[in-house]
Amino acid sequence: MKTLLATLLFTITAAGAAFAQGTPSPDGARVYFVNLSDGDTVSSPVKVIFGLSGMGIAPAGIALNNTGHHHLLVDRAPMGEGDNGAAELSVFIPADDAHRHFGGGQTETTVELPTGTHTLQLVVGDHLHVPHSPPIMSRVITITVQ
Repeated sequence: MKTLLATLLFTITAAGAAFAQGTPSPDGARVYFVNLSDGDTVSSPVKVIFGLSGMGIAPAGIALNNTGHHHLLVDRAPMGEGDNGAAELSVFIPADDAHRHFGGGQTETTVELPTGTHTLQLVVGDHLHVPHSPPIMSRVITITVQ
């Protein structure tokens, strides 16, 4: 019975998080790539440094005012223009190869990418991995890996 109740509680909580509105974003907050620009040619592994102004970083699961954590979108449509359209701006960001989470509060990473052209975008998520409202996201950049 305990297992059934625990499973039910987890399911309800996860469903609620999936349809949660993002935490309000502070005015003027922005996220950007510190060391990469649109059109850059790089070699793999690619070092990516995340920039954030107008708010702070807090690990996933920690709900503090005016904070969030980074997500790196790789080789996918811009946030809000993916398979779920604008709806993806109000649900948790999935965790897969196209959506890389940095819930520990990391501000940089190294990414292995194959030779070719790749798109990158940064999105700040709240303590539940939901984009803020309005969303704090970089423009999409295209890089070429030699």
